[in-house]
Parts: sequence; C-alpha cells; structure tokens
Amino acid sequence: MTKNIIDYLQRNKFKDLDIRAVLFDMDGVIYNSMPAHEMSWQQTMKEWNIKAEPNEFFAQEGRPAKFAINLLFQRNLNRDATEQEVKEMYKRKTELFFEFDTGELIPGINETVRIVQEQGLTPILVTGSGQSSLYERLNRDLPNVFTLENMVTAFDVEIGKPHPEPYLMGLEKAGNLKPNQALVIENAPLGVESAHKANIFTIAVNTGPMPDKILLDSGADLLMDSLHSLNSAFPKLFELMKTQKI
Repeated sequence: MTKNIIDYLQRNKFKDLDIRAVLFDMDGVIYNSMPAHEMSWQQTMKEWNIKAEPNEFFAQEGRPAKFAINLLFQRNLNRDATEQEVKEMYKRKTELFFEFDTGELIPGINETVRIVQEQGLTPILVTGSGQSSLYERLNRDLPNVFTLENMVTAFDVEIGKPHPEPYLMGLEKAGNLKPNQALVIENAPLGVESAHKANIFTIAVNTGPMPDKILLDSGADLLMDSLHSLNSAFPKLFELMKTQKI
C-alpha cells in the first residue's frame, strides 16, 4: 500500500495525505442493490425494444438515468430520448427496482462505517441515485451516519459521474476539503473515474461482475475484493496515510 500512496501523491503533486472525510458511493458499496438495478433496467429496455448488453448497467452505474437512457437510444435509434420517454422509462425502472431489490447491505459495511467514525472522519454519501426516500432508508439501515447535509444525490448535480462534479461537491459538503483530505470508496468504473478526475485517493471494492482491470484502468489507486478485506487493511492504510510524505 505504500507504493499506492506514493504513486497517488506524485501523480497529483501532493506532499502528503491529511484525511478528514470518507466519500462513499451507495449502490454496490453500501447496498447490494446493483443486481436489482441491472434487472430492472434490462426489463425496462426490453419493454421499449431497446437492446442492452449483458451487465450494461453494472458498467453504467453512477451515470444519471437521463444520460444512460440517451446512450442506449443513440446506439439503437440514433437519437436522444424525449423528456417524456425519459420520464416514463425511469418511472417503470423504479417500479421494477423496488420489486427486485432485497434491501440487503453489502457485507462489512457496518464495520467500515464504525472504523471511519472511530477515526474521527466525516462520512459523505456521493450517489447518482434520485430515490425520494433515500435519507429515510439510509438512516434506518445505518442510523446516525449520513445527514441531509452530507449527501450528494442526483438532485444536486448537473452532470454526474464519470464527471468529477459529484466528488468535488462531496469535498465541499465535507467542509470545503482539498482532494488530498479525503478518500473515496467506490465499486463501479464510472464512479472510480469520477473520483480519479477529482484527484481524490480512490479505493475500488469489486463487489460486482466487472473485471478488476476495468476498475484499475478507470483510475483506482487501490483495489480490494470485498469490504471485509478493506476493513482488515484499514489500520495499516490509515497509518501509512498519516506518515507517508514525499
């Protein structure tokens, strides 16, 4: 992990890391919801006779719904979807998602949050989700972790992942931090790319079907195969982040 940190510092021309916040993606990091997203999007596209590739929406995770829909419309129909089409498709996808979703947390997330809080770090949510009941759900499953003030959602951003905007906004909500004062926990290529472009140290936890190489090529500074592995690595990682300088 020492090399990962040194490479990050040298690439971004930072002298050290002064971690004060951890920016969490939601789907695939907090909730095991990506299979339900994949199934609900695939079913929606099938109903509209739009062809999507297998695991298309694992790869598109984090992209705002309008952009994801337009990407497939351009590929299939050589045009963008109308506002009405976007509205109707997203409504149908949401209906299906709540049918398919189990509400299961990613194994290890409770310990991850506990470690972050014990370190005195601020947890910030950075998600492309636009669920209206998001805060209530999070507060039920992870009580007193996230507040409305430390969440970046689809309602806050103009562009969304893979643009750095969501994670730059996360830095603002954490107290106008600099990129070397936070770390990101992500699971998806577009989210990793977004955090990488924001120059934040990015940990990719591969909880889905994407090959490790895709996450590394998207800019992950450190790759873990599970939150359990990350939790085990945290003591050494935090120590190195406090002491490693260039």
